[in-house]
Amino acid sequence: MNHSSFPRPHAAPVSPGRWGPTQALILLIAFLTLGTLLLHEGTPVGDILALLGGCGAIGAGTLALAGGGRRLMAVLAEAAIRSGVGR
Repeated sequence: MNHSSFPRPHAAPVSPGRWGPTQALILLIAFLTLGTLLLHEGTPVGDILALLGGCGAIGAGTLALAGGGRRLMAVLAEAAIRSGVGR
C-alpha cells in the first residue's frame, strides 16, 4: 500500500523569532531547576542569581541581535553598564 496517497494534515505555520508559551515554560522550568540544583549543592544565593541573570542577559542579547533590535540592544547595554557601576 502506498502511504503517499493518504492526505496529510498541514501544520500551522510557525513564525520565526516568535516565542510561544511552550518555549517560555520550558525556559522557566530549566532556570528554576538549575537554580534549585545549585542551591542544593551549596552555592550561595547571590552567585546563583548572578549566574542566572548573566544567562538571561546573554539570551536577551542574542535574541535582540538575531532580530535586528538595535534599540533593545542599546537599552540592554545601558542597563548592564548602570548595574556594573552600581547606580
